[in-house]
Amino acid sequence: MDLSCELMGIKLKNPLIISSGPLTRSGEMMIKALDAGASAVVTETILNEIRPNVRPRLTGHDGALQNIRLYSEYSLEEWKRQIGMVKEHGGVVIANILAHSPSEMAFLGRTVERYGADALELGISSPHGEGLSVLGCDPPNLYETVRKVVEAVNIPVMVKLSPNVNNLAALAKAAEDAGADGISAINTIRSILGVDINSMSPFLPTYGGYSGDPIRPIGLGAVATICQTVNLSVSGIGGISRFNHLLEYIMLGASTCQLQSALIFKGLGVIGEILEDLRGWMESKGYNSLDEVRGKALNRLKSFDEIILEPKVAMMAKNCPRPGCSLCETACIFGAVEKGRDGKVQVDTDKCTGCGLCLSVCPETCFTLEWKR
Repeated sequence: MDLSCELMGIKLKNPLIISSGPLTRSGEMMIKALDAGASAVVTETILNEIRPNVRPRLTGHDGALQNIRLYSEYSLEEWKRQIGMVKEHGGVVIANILAHSPSEMAFLGRTVERYGADALELGISSPHGEGLSVLGCDPPNLYETVRKVVEAVNIPVMVKLSPNVNNLAALAKAAEDAGADGISAINTIRSILGVDINSMSPFLPTYGGYSGDPIRPIGLGAVATICQTVNLSVSGIGGISRFNHLLEYIMLGASTCQLQSALIFKGLGVIGEILEDLRGWMESKGYNSLDEVRGKALNRLKSFDEIILEPKVAMMAKNCPRPGCSLCETACIFGAVEKGRDGKVQVDTDKCTGCGLCLSVCPETCFTLEWKR
């Protein structure tokens, strides 16, 4: 079973990369992630200056994380030692960098390349902090920044994009036109995770980056858009905690995937679990390489105008084996599904509009959509 893949020409043993964040804040932490099975690591964001982080800065609820941690607390010079530790260990290091101007970004890129970084990730889309997100929202500004960095270094350059923009496709195209080798998406989403109604205070004192399972649909949509727009390596990010989540991104065109929040909640053992389950699934389906499934779902993604209108309605594929379950009846907003006292489910095809919701809420796959008879 071959899980190897390439990202921007870099050969990796598997598609799992640790994204930029608290778990990649030091050489020691990155080595732990690599030893747990990750194929590469992206450093916590490196800047020219040390920026102290506030306390508290992380809060987690229901599988989601809000983060107001900004950047690395190491000096630029100290990152030479941290990156060197990982390179001596044989790891692949992608340096996430951020600066206030294209020329400063190019300087940082040259510096971390000299330190041994295998590639760059331009962290231009943070949803919180100092307002630097303008670099990642405006195509001309993005183009100029990427162009400067690409001209300054001899290693691959990846651009990290945010969903908090008006035209993601235009930004991806600007990055490609400027010479970028890859795109990672998505960055965390600007958020307030919640409010303590007793103290009447938000869980954290300012807006932060939202990550974890709930953002996966947004990440999938962004990756699909990018893969339809540009011919670059794409690293999918957002809500990956199981092997099927990783496969969803790959089937929509991603070359690799990055994760962080799941590891914060559940530990580094998640890496091995995902890879083991991925191998098991591929073996059960008879696949030998991820290339056999990459982009398959993207090829089936249509524009709204391409969807063929068919007079389909819900029908029972089999009898419901759960007498006490009424999810389908409750979810049917058209009143077409009714479950009798005998546990038998009936569909009124005159009322059914073929919305398909009953298919997704039924835990026993009892429904199917068929042409109305």
